[in-house]
Amino acid sequence: MESIFHEKQPSGNMDDSGFFSIQVISNALGVWGLELILFNSREYQSLMINPINEKAFICNYKEHWFTIRKLGQQWFNLNSLLTGPELISDTYLALFLAQLQQEGYSIFVIRGNLPECEAEQILRIMRVQQEQRPRLIGEDEAQSSSGQGYECAD
Repeated sequence: MESIFHEKQPSGNMDDSGFFSIQVISNALGVWGLELILFNSREYQSLMINPINEKAFICNYKEHWFTIRKLGQQWFNLNSLLTGPELISDTYLALFLAQLQQEGYSIFVIRGNLPECEAEQILRIMRVQQEQRPRLIGEDEAQSSSGQGYECAD
């Protein structure tokens, strides 16, 4: 007897590449008491909140998701297509979000209390300085063995 769980049923919420719909991500974040708000929605824009006062953003373009998150007092682009996390200054954050919107990304603000993580605890105590910006994976294989290019600053 074949189990119904082995049958291939097309779903609008997930595909074979591992892409999840915004509904799935929203429901998963809801488990943690977090909610998503569309960054460029009229409702959110009417609040006139400075992006640096948020805690995290989820960005999507052509079935690729990535997060921009504040850890400690610093912002990081946590795009898995990069060779490592990219440090984003407070002054550049709004420009970076605007650039992503211009490129066609959907951006969602994550609202609520994010779960604690070790990186958050460490970066509350110290700041990092980035000597070299990460590159897109595969962009320059010759230099990828030179390390991440991070330096801790107290």
